[in-house]
Amino acid sequence: MALPVAFFALFFAWPVAAIVARGLKADGGWRLGRIADVVTQPDIRHVLWFTTWQALVSTALTLLLALPAAYVFARLRFPGKQVLRAVVTVPFVLPTVVAGSAFLALLGHNGLLDQLWGVRLDTTVWAILLAHVFFNYAVVVRTVGGLWAQLDPHQEEAARMLGASPAKAWRQVTLPALAPAVAAAALMVFLFTFTSFGVVQILGGPTFSTLEVEIYRQTSEVFDLSTAAVLTLVQFVAVGAILAVHARTVRRRETALRLVDPKVTARPPRGGGQWALLAGVLLTIALLLVLPLAVLVRRSLDAPRLGYYRALTDSDGGTFLVAPVHAVWTSLEYAVAATAIAVLVGGLAAAALAGRDAGRLVRGFDALLMLPLGVSAVTVGFGFLIALDRPPLDLRQSWILVPLAQALVGAPFVVRTMLPVLRAVDGRLREAAAVLGASPWRVWREVDLPLVRRALLVSAGFAFAVSLGEFGATVFIARPDNPTLPVAVARLLSRPGDLNYGQAMALSTILMVVCAAALLILERLRTDRTGEF
Repeated sequence: MALPVAFFALFFAWPVAAIVARGLKADGGWRLGRIADVVTQPDIRHVLWFTTWQALVSTALTLLLALPAAYVFARLRFPGKQVLRAVVTVPFVLPTVVAGSAFLALLGHNGLLDQLWGVRLDTTVWAILLAHVFFNYAVVVRTVGGLWAQLDPHQEEAARMLGASPAKAWRQVTLPALAPAVAAAALMVFLFTFTSFGVVQILGGPTFSTLEVEIYRQTSEVFDLSTAAVLTLVQFVAVGAILAVHARTVRRRETALRLVDPKVTARPPRGGGQWALLAGVLLTIALLLVLPLAVLVRRSLDAPRLGYYRALTDSDGGTFLVAPVHAVWTSLEYAVAATAIAVLVGGLAAAALAGRDAGRLVRGFDALLMLPLGVSAVTVGFGFLIALDRPPLDLRQSWILVPLAQALVGAPFVVRTMLPVLRAVDGRLREAAAVLGASPWRVWREVDLPLVRRALLVSAGFAFAVSLGEFGATVFIARPDNPTLPVAVARLLSRPGDLNYGQAMALSTILMVVCAAALLILERLRTDRTGEF
């Protein structure tokens, strides 16, 4: 636990505490009254209300549209199912900047709807809600569908034989078994949308602002650190409450259920109802997930002879100090470094948490590992500049600053992926190897590593994809001569002109292709025992 604790203390707790203290301390004392002053401001109350309201509506819409797909992937067998599963998951691993760019190309000025019917939906709440459903659709499909595929169908069939209608059997037998998974998925979607930044920053315009966007605005535009610090504390408390509820839900999912091999529960569609449901799900996936990405790719090809892609190689003296295409290689280098850090830190944390002698303090650290996913990435990024500005940790000019921020987000994915596998390793195998004279290092190399190798590769793939798309913290600390892909896309979108817009679409397409390639590799590596992330 030494290295994970030190890593999170230095690069998460310290930067967040530093920026909060900078905002709330004055003349040697704490300005706690500032908290009440900020949260009672009408514009801040509006931000808090919109943040909560849009998260609730986004969660409800995601469940409404994704639960039928969860059933289709869990219970029906049809050609191309594995490929379609990968397609559904692509939006989740995409950076929020790419999701925002895709819906901007679909709903914005000169977008597909604008060209066909003269309708623009960008800078409207509907654009934000649809983009959130697009981004979180796979969370419900994979989380709920993973458990649904393993539920014994004979329980529902027994209820039908006893006279229950299909609706009643589903409501009284299947739904109670799925309820913990549905609740867990809903809480994850709510967490992701409650802390939404990239989507709202691109599609919300000046009208809509979430807590995360308002923290960014107060920090980088208004330079009001005290307001930003208060909003950070509010978000921290809210996210902590959400994670506490989520932890209880996860424990409920682990209660005893009659589970079977998913391969025996999937059957070909039977009857007009199942065929209609399959067709409806395919249509939803085509319109909601595939169409925005297709429009994004098409907009990147609008210029003759790949003009937007060719323009990426030109040096830009305005927004960038280097050619925009340089962001591709910079992002890949940063993501590789961040993945190595995340795998090292997350792997050690997972190994400690999986130990049979792990005490209550160690198990409590498991919940703390999830905080970087919910605490404002903007706060972390700006905290890096404030806290890591003097020896022996003066890293403001160091390239490692960006991978460190990205690894904070990737490490929880490593822990969540490796921990169940490490806990499943039979301890008697380690004991037998030790009795035969193997050193602890050799026991790990010859017993644990072969069993967890696949989980290690999957976790590394997730950490790479997440690091590649990290935006909230990187937008503060990425140097002008080394912008990452998400930062480059956001900066191009903020500048007027068709060329800048086209280059943003081209960079977004490149980022989408890289993330999709990483996902396809993950699909080949993941086990078939569960359908979860």
